[in-house]
This record gives sequence, C-alpha cells and structure tokens, in this order.
Amino acid sequence: MATEDVNEALAAAEVRATETTEKQPAHKLERKWSFWFDNQSKPKQGAAWGASLRKAYTFDTVQDFWGLHETIFIPSKLTANAEIHMFKAGVEPKWEDPECAHGGKWTYVVANNRKPALDKAWLETLMALVGEQFDEADEICGVVASVRPKQDKLSLWTRTKSNEAVLMGIGKKWKEILDVTDKITFTNHDDSRRTRFTV
Repeated sequence: MATEDVNEALAAAEVRATETTEKQPAHKLERKWSFWFDNQSKPKQGAAWGASLRKAYTFDTVQDFWGLHETIFIPSKLTANAEIHMFKAGVEPKWEDPECAHGGKWTYVVANNRKPALDKAWLETLMALVGEQFDEADEICGVVASVRPKQDKLSLWTRTKSNEAVLMGIGKKWKEILDVTDKITFTNHDDSRRTRFTV
C-alpha cells in the first residue's frame, strides 16, 4: 500500500467515521491512540531513519477504531518493508521518544500462514490494547506490524526494560492473547540484537 493509497483511504474512513458517529453515540475508549504508517520500500538515499514515518490518524472511540481498522490498517495489504504502528496518543514509535527510550519490545515472528496469521495477531493485539486487557497497560507504548519479504512480525513496545515482573506479565498475557505456541522474545531498545527473555 503506497502512501497515496493510505491518504485516500484515510479520507474515506474519516467520512465513514463521521457518518457512524452521527447515527449513534460514540463509545469512548480509556485513552487516545494513534495509527502511524512507515513505508521504507523505496528509501531516499541519505534519508535518516524515520524520515518516512507519518502519523495517520488519532482516535478515541470504538467506532473510529473499527472504521479505521477495516478500511486501511490491515498489515497484509502493505507492501514489503512497510509498517503500521498503533501507539498511545502523544508517543512516537521511535526509540528516542521519552516514553520509549528506557524500554524494549516483545516480538512475535509470524512463521506459518503468514498473511492471515499476521492479520489475526494484529487485530487481537489491537483489541487487547484498546480494550485495556493488560494489567500493565500503563507500561505499554504500542504495537508495530512489520511486513518484510521473508518474514513478518509484531512488536509490542514497553516503557520499561528493568522491571522483570512487569515485563513477564506483559509477555505472558500477550502470548495468551495471540493464542500461539511459538516463542516470543523480549529485547531492550538499546541492545536490540540480544534477547533478554523468552516466553
């Protein structure tokens, strides 16, 4: 999905979200969330990491969430080397963001039946986040769906890397939500090549 396609889909989703809101009362979420889009399939030479990262839409109702998800934010529709992010409003999906700087991420690599499995895991994770299903919800920054030529993955970003009890609670709950037997791993943002925990 090219950036232009995302912009067109966003405009259409905004119209549908407005129409839906006018028909029924909005169901507010506990907090605001933002979808972000990053297409690294054609990087500009010399461009810094994150140069193609764009905030697409911020929402705070159940109706807006479903309108956006069903319209554009489905990972299997992305081209290779693109990413979709859903982070708490006010938090940028960058290691340098103050909310993310001292954290890490749990990662689930989608091995079998890639596209349907990625879409299912993405949706289950989004619903768990907006539905506040994690006991440690305040310690979660957001989630990233990364589409690559040879493997796809989801990464659940955390604010902390030092509180092992909190991290294990998040990891175990996420694995339960994903309903997978595959291992998921935790790595610190500042040492992303070294796995710290596995559940």
